[in-house]
Amino acid sequence: MDLNADLGEGFGIWQLGDDAALLDLITSANVACGFHAGDASTMRRVCEGAAARGVAVGAQVGYRDLAGFGRRHIAYAFAELRDEVTYQLGALDAFCRLFRTRVRYLKPHGALYHAAACDEAQAAALVAAAGDYDDQLPLLCPPGSVLAQLAAGAGLRVVAEGFADRGYLPNGSLVPRTAPGALVTDPEEVAARAVRMAVERTVVAVDGSVVPCPVESICLHGDTPGAVRCAELVRAALIDAGVTLTPFA
Repeated sequence: MDLNADLGEGFGIWQLGDDAALLDLITSANVACGFHAGDASTMRRVCEGAAARGVAVGAQVGYRDLAGFGRRHIAYAFAELRDEVTYQLGALDAFCRLFRTRVRYLKPHGALYHAAACDEAQAAALVAAAGDYDDQLPLLCPPGSVLAQLAAGAGLRVVAEGFADRGYLPNGSLVPRTAPGALVTDPEEVAARAVRMAVERTVVAVDGSVVPCPVESICLHGDTPGAVRCAELVRAALIDAGVTLTPFA
């Protein structure tokens, strides 16, 4: 099982999360590429730290929306979104190359992640950008989503992702961040959910129902309160359950 986290989400003097501590615990890093968060110096620092630890670097691409942290939906023309995703891929890959690594996968962030799960136009723009840039580049996304279907149809590798620290609806989608139950912040509960995803391939939804969750990668949000403690417990619990942690890419 892969264990990923969103990193590099600071900007200038503003810092969010403990990137260095999380890099010691995860196997893949979703690195902000400067549009929803992050900047050149942050990207360089995270890429250097990931390379030193053998952590796979993925481009976490988002809407051009620093003020909204990429969590506000933006209506894009297909070509504009495709090109902005390509721009972000190239920026992060440049820093990866400084440390003899490369961008190993693509994951959309925030509102783009949710839009691409059901919006064919935005999903198609992500698939086009990824395929044009590197037709061997995997896409990390929700299982069964529109993005997953279009990527598979284009011959790209699809890696299904689950969220140990987010609430799920009975239909398998995430609880909106504005709704009760959106975040799971108790580290013990997060660890138990991660083990269930890895071993049983299921997750318990907010109504108590058991939902299939066939994933290859489990995400922890770097900006969740107590993110490092959650990651420590999740890693230990997965290993105790006999789960081998390794990057999917």
